[in-house]
Amino acid sequence: MRTIAERVRQVLRQVRGPAREDAVLEAAALIVGALFFVLGFLIAFPVFFGHEVAISGPGSIGNFAAYGGAATAALSFAFGRLVARPEQALPDAVRDGFSVPGDHLRWYDLLAIAFAHAAIAYLGWLGIAKLLEQSFTDAPVFAFPGGVLIGVAFALTAYVSFLSSVALTPMTLSLVLAVFLVIGAFASMLASSDPHWWRDNLSALGMSTNNASFAFNFTLIIAGVMVTTISRYATAGLPATDPIDRRGRRVVRTGLILIGVFLACVGVFPVDEFFAVHNTVATGMAVAFAVIVIGLPKFLRSIPRVFVLLGWAYVLVIVLLAVFFATGYYNLTAVELIAAVLIFSWIIVFLRTAGSIHEEAPRAASVDVVEA
Repeated sequence: MRTIAERVRQVLRQVRGPAREDAVLEAAALIVGALFFVLGFLIAFPVFFGHEVAISGPGSIGNFAAYGGAATAALSFAFGRLVARPEQALPDAVRDGFSVPGDHLRWYDLLAIAFAHAAIAYLGWLGIAKLLEQSFTDAPVFAFPGGVLIGVAFALTAYVSFLSSVALTPMTLSLVLAVFLVIGAFASMLASSDPHWWRDNLSALGMSTNNASFAFNFTLIIAGVMVTTISRYATAGLPATDPIDRRGRRVVRTGLILIGVFLACVGVFPVDEFFAVHNTVATGMAVAFAVIVIGLPKFLRSIPRVFVLLGWAYVLVIVLLAVFFATGYYNLTAVELIAAVLIFSWIIVFLRTAGSIHEEAPRAASVDVVEA
């Protein structure tokens, strides 16, 4: 009779093969989650033994789950990417939603995506612990149930991160990006040492005098790297059967990459230390977005007209917000927040739209997916 270890190895060998069915991936994810459940319990139970642990705060079960969950998310994501790679792949084989013939995710892409997963797990478990603490006021947690809860937190984090990594696509990553930006922004706001930061602008969260500066700026840098990654792969599958389409696709890809680069530079150059550079890259991001949206019918002739109208409406709203700011009706923070929501929601919808165009494109047109 085969041992459990041999059964696990057999499942993992199946997952590493070129044909990865959903059932096999699900089985592998459950195995990974079970392993982290055991690991979490074995680590937490001795630490909590003989103590009554608080739900939230220093030394609490919430902090334990947050730090451990972040490490679990990063490790599970890395393991999932290793599993997603076939043992003997052809040079032009498409391995997953983030592999096109002749191209693959770079190490810095994977590092940024793994960090985003870890940050979501960390902040998510902290938030859940804080909510539970308010629901169960002054309730202690004993060692055994505490160990079980930590095991469940690790298992759930590992399960979700593993499935996210093996089934990574531009669309799923765009959702990860959205969640990461929202969590990072709210965490920065809550950690801000200036309760009235909003009276200045959104970039005030990144000032060196603010306790939230590192979280805010690092969130923007990682998000910028993720946007460049999404841009490269989201446009790779667009149909380009003639030089005009190829040139238009190249322009859209370059514009999206510039948005990602400018977003990262907003975090690299805080407004209080690099005022001119910071404002230049922030403005450049808005300009690049406007150029893409306005010229989209010319750049991508197969794009649905309803999506073009949506983009034009977004640009008009941003212009209207700028007018409100110039007349003193809105402050700069409100303008920046709404504009950021519009830009990133447009990017997410664009990824979905681009994917549907790729699916409907003729098979012969997909041969040219890696043309720069």
